[in-house]
Amino acid sequence: MARAMHFHGTPDDTKGINWMANFATHIGVGTVVSGALATITLAADVVAPESLVAVTLAGVLGSVLPDIDLKDSRASRAFFSGLAAFLSFCVLFANAQKYSIAELWLLWLGAFVLIRYGAEAVFHRFSYHRGIWHSLLAALFFWFATAITFKYALGRHEGVAWLAGGFMFVGYITHLLLDEMYSVDLMGKRLKASFGSALKFYDARSYGETATVAVLTVVLFLLSPPSDAFVKGISSAQLWSGLQQRMLPESKWFGVVSKKTFSLDYARRTGTAAPSGITTGSVKPVAPQPSAVRPGGAGASAPK
Repeated sequence: MARAMHFHGTPDDTKGINWMANFATHIGVGTVVSGALATITLAADVVAPESLVAVTLAGVLGSVLPDIDLKDSRASRAFFSGLAAFLSFCVLFANAQKYSIAELWLLWLGAFVLIRYGAEAVFHRFSYHRGIWHSLLAALFFWFATAITFKYALGRHEGVAWLAGGFMFVGYITHLLLDEMYSVDLMGKRLKASFGSALKFYDARSYGETATVAVLTVVLFLLSPPSDAFVKGISSAQLWSGLQQRMLPESKWFGVVSKKTFSLDYARRTGTAAPSGITTGSVKPVAPQPSAVRPGGAGASAPK
């Protein structure tokens, strides 16, 4: 049933080709988008490089996470395997001083099997593909869940935790947008039956699931770490001014091709002088900022 719902169309629609975005497409595009965001974040110098790797991986994970509602999909198996490993070790560490080694081994194995197979079976019993997990509400759910995980499980700074959640959110939305793009039949110049089933605010077909996820999302938001440092950092005019300055090289591309070459070529093609509205160059050092997400770029210590 789940596989049938994953492809809305007939062989005549695609002439034998499945135009749905598959796992490889989602993770490939998600990696490119997350890499682009990581490049901007690195240029802004707001997060330590070792934390940026984990933050970027959160974005890549988000690009495949919506398909956890597709039974037997790689995204579903990977998600519940990872969740089972994480929670089973939490159970193990919480009881390390209470039981013998043999008992701890059985406790860890039992928790892993229960979550990996039991929780997955229950989840798919009450969910279906392109239901509530293909929605903006679910994207917010995982944003807050990621922020909580980075702060309290991984011990990262609040600003880094919220940034990781933001990467997760963007990756998640990237998946939904790809699903909608593949629902447009450009050859037949029409919309497939699947159009509108991925990028939506909530699942109108199941108000029960929508209400449950909405309540859980609110709970996660209330449990999430303070977001003041993150909001202050990304809303800093100094941050965006510095990024604008670094967008293009100051003189030569890769130290080889002069920017003047592009200006002369522009003038020859248009018969006018090249525009000079933006001054390019590197972000100039500023005094250290106390906030978690450094709005000034270079010159302050990045949060871990």
